[in-house]
Amino acid sequence: MLDIVLGYALDLVAGDPYWLPHPVRLIGRFISFMERMLRGIVRAPAAQKAAGVALAVVTVSVTYAVLCFMLKYARQWNEAAYHVLNIFFIYTTLATCSLSYEALKIYRLLENGNIEDARHALSFIVGRDTECLDTYQISRAVVETVAENASDGVVAPLFYLFIGGAPLAIAYKAVNTLDSMVGYKNERYRYFGWASARLDDVANFLPARITGLLIALAAVVCRGSSKRALMTMLREGSHHESPNSGYPEAAMAGALGITLGGPSTYGGKLVDKPVLGQALRPIEPSHILEAVRIMKIASLLALIIGVLALWAI
Repeated sequence: MLDIVLGYALDLVAGDPYWLPHPVRLIGRFISFMERMLRGIVRAPAAQKAAGVALAVVTVSVTYAVLCFMLKYARQWNEAAYHVLNIFFIYTTLATCSLSYEALKIYRLLENGNIEDARHALSFIVGRDTECLDTYQISRAVVETVAENASDGVVAPLFYLFIGGAPLAIAYKAVNTLDSMVGYKNERYRYFGWASARLDDVANFLPARITGLLIALAAVVCRGSSKRALMTMLREGSHHESPNSGYPEAAMAGALGITLGGPSTYGGKLVDKPVLGQALRPIEPSHILEAVRIMKIASLLALIIGVLALWAI
């Protein structure tokens, strides 16, 4: 339990430096290698689907087993080395600092009127086309990303850390990475990425809903509306195309009194997402600041609740 607290604190202080070797990058390389190998031997849709299942199972299983092996032998060699390694891997599963940094970087660019650089910075953290977005659309995209990644990058890893330690949390990151690399509904990945996308849906089912509740609780501290966040999540969380993303996004929209969702362009194709929340005020860059505050408080609440739950057990 102390290792989780220290890993959380290290993430808040250090974030994810670009120079630091990150397990997710290694997982990504493994997925790319497996995809090239499997695509060389499968062609038919049914075979692609089976290969996609194999890719998901092998990637998650190998990731979990390797980390269990490393931690087991580190502990046998030296107890202090085990804790250092364990804290490092816990730290790499969390993204509170990095998410805050990327969001606030775009906020500062917008505040300085540097919309071109804001569009460019946004392109690194979202999948939508950013070349023609205005200040309103950029602010909306950042708030949506903060809300969604409050689950994927913070609450979900903490959830799995408290259940199964660093190995299970890293396995979750493998699921997340699979979805981000092959879990698309386009022609290339319709069959091959089906298993990865479904696995990600299952892995995020509880964390996404817990995140929505934590955002509602955090809204009290951040002068948002807790009641409106909760009611918006319950009423509109299921409207999103994703079975999970809508819950934290709807909660954030309710907390801030804004609307999220609506039309966005992906690869030149217009996608009309459902609108979440009620527009009590127009979205502006300051909402990025408020969303980051809520995300940080929600992450701290997740840590505290997890610690108390383990202590009670």
